[in-house]
Amino acid sequence: MDQIYVFVVGTAGSGKTYFTKAFSEWLDFKKIDNITINLDPGAENVPYSADIDVREWFTLEDIMVKYNVGPNGAQIIGADLIATKIDEIKDEIEYYNSPYVIIDTPGQMELFTLRSSGELFVRVFGEKNCVMVYLYDPIISKTPSGFLSLIFMASSAVLRLNIPHIAVLSKSDILPNHELEKILNWSINPDFIYSELLEMENKELSKLSNTRIGEKGIANDLFHMLKDLKFFKPLIPVSSTTGFGMDDVYDEIQEIYYGGDDLEKLIY
Repeated sequence: MDQIYVFVVGTAGSGKTYFTKAFSEWLDFKKIDNITINLDPGAENVPYSADIDVREWFTLEDIMVKYNVGPNGAQIIGADLIATKIDEIKDEIEYYNSPYVIIDTPGQMELFTLRSSGELFVRVFGEKNCVMVYLYDPIISKTPSGFLSLIFMASSAVLRLNIPHIAVLSKSDILPNHELEKILNWSINPDFIYSELLEMENKELSKLSNTRIGEKGIANDLFHMLKDLKFFKPLIPVSSTTGFGMDDVYDEIQEIYYGGDDLEKLIY
């Protein structure tokens, strides 16, 4: 059986590490064998027992000392160094031979999605075996402009990695019900967000001289581009604290790779 490589991607603070922990524990509960990989050399506290950890080879502090650079430079160098360990990581994955491989990517998503390491991992593992779980930060998602920005960032990651993606609203349990419903409605029916975008832009544009109320701005153009390209996707709300929504993420992955067949049945 082919292995499924689940890349957990999202902006800093979106909850990638705790999602990795929660989804792995959910799979454990379902008796579905899985392994976890930490690709962040700057991670200080990883709440799960990573089966493969890039920090075994180097840490952010190691890089800062060796290359005499600051934290930002070390993160960039670290992202490139990860690619040099791809063969060793692949060998360890093959040793475990688990059907699910959950990959916790670096905190700054551009270090993985925009540099060569992300593309290399996908190429080595095989596009047909990879899926990206893109986490939407609930705080950023609360405003129309923030939500639109996250869709744009998700679309850039999709275009870069060229693999299927699942849109997930992380930490959904911290949102009041009315805000959660609003965000989910935006993802299901993009037209719900359009009027709010126009209202927001009109308020901003009206502050500028020689600008007419109702004039369209950049958010309007970005909205139509993302909608036409079908980058709006229904969000799956999850909670890494309670485990809520992990079954929906699993079902979505099954739908992508096995046409909805349950991996438990395929294995057992």
